[in-house]
Amino acid sequence: MATYEAPPYIRRILDNLPTATGVYQMFNDKGRIIYVGKAKNLRNRVRSYFQPSNKDPKVIQMREHITNIEILILENELMALNTEAQLINAHRPRYNVIWKDDKRYPFILIKIKDPFPKIEITRRVNRKDGHRYFGPYASVWAIRETLDALRRAFPYLTCDRDITGDDERACLYYDIKLCGAPCIGAQSRADYHANLDGLMRVLEGDGQEMIDTMTVDMERAADALNFEKAAILRDRIQALHRATVRQYLIAKPDANIDAVGVSEQNGDALIQLFMIRRGRMIASESFPMENTEHETTVQIVESFIKQYYATATNFPTDLLLPVDVEDTNILEQWLLERNKGKKVYLAVPQRGEKRKIMQRVNETANEQLTLLQAQWAADTHKQEQALAELQSVLHLKEPPNRIECFDISTLQGTATVASRVVFVQGVPRKSEYRRFNIKTIETEQPDDFQSMREALTRRFNRYLKALDEDAIPTGNQKDANETWRLLPDLLLIDGGRGQLNIAVEVLTDLNLLEHVPVASLAKRLEEVFTTIQEKPFLLPRNSAALQLLQRARDEAHRFAITSNRNQRQKKGMASRLETIPGIGPARRKALLKAFNRDIDAIRDASLDELMDVPGVTLEIAQALKAAL
Repeated sequence: MATYEAPPYIRRILDNLPTATGVYQMFNDKGRIIYVGKAKNLRNRVRSYFQPSNKDPKVIQMREHITNIEILILENELMALNTEAQLINAHRPRYNVIWKDDKRYPFILIKIKDPFPKIEITRRVNRKDGHRYFGPYASVWAIRETLDALRRAFPYLTCDRDITGDDERACLYYDIKLCGAPCIGAQSRADYHANLDGLMRVLEGDGQEMIDTMTVDMERAADALNFEKAAILRDRIQALHRATVRQYLIAKPDANIDAVGVSEQNGDALIQLFMIRRGRMIASESFPMENTEHETTVQIVESFIKQYYATATNFPTDLLLPVDVEDTNILEQWLLERNKGKKVYLAVPQRGEKRKIMQRVNETANEQLTLLQAQWAADTHKQEQALAELQSVLHLKEPPNRIECFDISTLQGTATVASRVVFVQGVPRKSEYRRFNIKTIETEQPDDFQSMREALTRRFNRYLKALDEDAIPTGNQKDANETWRLLPDLLLIDGGRGQLNIAVEVLTDLNLLEHVPVASLAKRLEEVFTTIQEKPFLLPRNSAALQLLQRARDEAHRFAITSNRNQRQKKGMASRLETIPGIGPARRKALLKAFNRDIDAIRDASLDELMDVPGVTLEIAQALKAAL
């Protein structure tokens, strides 16, 4: 085997590297950053990648793609570590160990600077805006579950009203005790902020203390014969018990600990994080990692620490690790800076209570990774089966590895939005989701056909434009156009024969019909319409092919609805129940009675179930579904 020799353009860079401390970035031929690292001595560190004696499999693979290297000279190792963490989070380089996801992890945002703060889920943290952030969490689902439970103990606003206290009536959330209704003056600003303070204390780990405080207040209210207030507090205490059931005592009451466990199995790796505040477990999050096959345990743990605590908002006193990491002093200095001058101690426990915590977090990491690997294997098999079935039933030349699905969402002809979702090898690729704000259709009677025509025409015109090499920009703009440069192996339309015919007409006009197989899926009976059969056909309910079509169709519908809601909000169209055309006080009361005052039940009800409510017609039910 020939000895490796760096190409001349890399050699020129290596020969001129300084010995200073800093960060290095390695680029591929498309100008993308594929690796970021820090070094006390940039010259020695970067040159080590290109030594013939370096047989690291990852390095061998990586250096084949490196066409440029850029450096940032920094004052010290602490600044280098901070810059490295920021660059990795921003660019997610191909060869760095990163969290196994294609997006930022979510946070809870509480806008405490606002007069009546709202609670939102966000993936971006602005430490200078003065608001409170909690996270990051492993999933949006985990956040929603937490907030749904806490809201019953600490009701808060979710509407888009301007709160003046002078509104004539409150929304249904007040009726079902999920909002204190400051909009009608039923709750003061001070009381509302006190509510949120309690919620934030629970998120920080003070759940038991809040239960104790509310219990004392309830007993005082009962002694004062204020039974209504006592009953409200009783219900909130019960809700808080349910919300904090997982916050069990795991360490001494004064312990504030983050414990990092790691599991490595068959080339996969997962980090498990226990968050313990005041001795109670307040969160247990799992983070699958990427690009770990040729990395050591130390490198995996170090990479997680840098990425997680670069954005974290809640820091421990003690950070327990499964292995000793390099540059412990630098990491502690960096954490001190991130934690506003409060020390975070790194340790690998050898005995006692902390050692038991580490055993438990490592065992949990092993169990979680085993479960995920089983799920990944099952999902891969199911996806391959579904694609093979689709190829067969739709008479395709190849399995439809790339499926694009389109749907339309509108409310009485306004704020019409078309959505396109992309599934690659049976898995959603959310980075390629796109929305089309329909520009040519704005009528009282919605025209889904013409909206679909506009969306499809715009999508495939972009493909034709991308074929013209002169029209394709370079660099990042070129990367942004990649989603339009590929034709789908299957174009799926939400709807029946009419929607399918619109797609056929668009593809015919653009001379693309022979290149793009097209089908539609009708909701009522789940009928499949194609261009190769006059009559629709049904797939078995347990068919993997049908389930994949349904997932794509439902995802397109969800994305379209979300986009439509955003559009309506921009136009000042509130989605509260009482503002929906055709729903006045009588119908509002009937809906609340029929669905036990549960807005989620109203939102999830079918059209037939809504029309069972006295006074609700098909048109009103459709408007209700669209708004909620």
